[in-house]
Amino acid sequence: MTEQDFILNTYNNNIEKGSVKWSSPSNIALVKYWGKKEHQIPENPSISFTLSDCKTITEVIYTKKESKDFSFDVYFEGEKNEAFKPKIQTFFERIEMYMPFLRNYHFRIETSNTFPHSSGIASSASGMSALALCLMSVEEDLGVDYADDYFNQKASFLARLGSGSACRSVEGELVVWGKNESTESSDLYGVKFEGEVHKNFKNYQDTILLVDKGEKQVSSTVGHKLMFGHPFAKERFAQAHENLAKLKTILASGDLNEFVKVVESEALTLHAMMMTSMPYFILMKPNTLEIINKIWKFREQNNSNVCFTLDAGANVHVLYPENEKETVLNFIKKELTQYCQNGHYICDEIGLGANRI
Repeated sequence: MTEQDFILNTYNNNIEKGSVKWSSPSNIALVKYWGKKEHQIPENPSISFTLSDCKTITEVIYTKKESKDFSFDVYFEGEKNEAFKPKIQTFFERIEMYMPFLRNYHFRIETSNTFPHSSGIASSASGMSALALCLMSVEEDLGVDYADDYFNQKASFLARLGSGSACRSVEGELVVWGKNESTESSDLYGVKFEGEVHKNFKNYQDTILLVDKGEKQVSSTVGHKLMFGHPFAKERFAQAHENLAKLKTILASGDLNEFVKVVESEALTLHAMMMTSMPYFILMKPNTLEIINKIWKFREQNNSNVCFTLDAGANVHVLYPENEKETVLNFIKKELTQYCQNGHYICDEIGLGANRI
């Protein structure tokens, strides 16, 4: 597929109104995307677990209008929210050439998260993918007929233009984004991983430890830009390709020890890139490091396969096989919650992607 394949040329302009509703999950990258080119194209490939319960639910009510300006209102958790409007305005401007009907309708966007908005969990992936899917359903309402995988591909393509990682939230359980030689992939949208997946990775668990619920001191957008001219950028991008190839083999073999090594190395490398950029910054907190050390100690003492990964923030995603669920959750409750803000954590697991409601 190319960008041209996603341009909408004809649609039924006589539809007066309607509504659509989607639920879309967040995701957690195993091989990290850090650094992007123009138009949200990644500098390196990534692969992520799609989550199940941490999701955004969005309803879009559309009504035909006469004026040709973008027109929309955003309601978050039932309250009108002006703070979200600039990002959605930018999103509409980016995707207009692919969805020219956007100027024909007023959109009432009602959205909410199943996780606390102030929890420090990035909601851009779930939020932008849910909105993109709603707009695809509007397009469908306007009489556009889709071939098999086109709907999800275009939804992922559009979501990427809102937030890069959002393109990995449309499908599940594992999604690859970014051209590489190891898997079927694209820079333009996320592709469901079709490689062999060993039973060890079925129903994998993710417990998210909320170390810091505050706003990050450096946004991901700024962080990505700092990869331009980064002294280790070239080596990092090559490493991501290598680790994706390794992970493909690991997922097929079920080798949990090697899985732990790749996933934790990727998380630490992501933060190493932040600490060695110019300007440099640190998003981990002291309690993030306490948790990491506790996980390492627990794993060694209990012959466990529990591991951690991190997004571009202080919170810790604790990953572990389903057969260790009881043991690891007891460990989290007894030893790790003291390092979480107000003792808060969220239990989740790997999911299958977005759903229309």
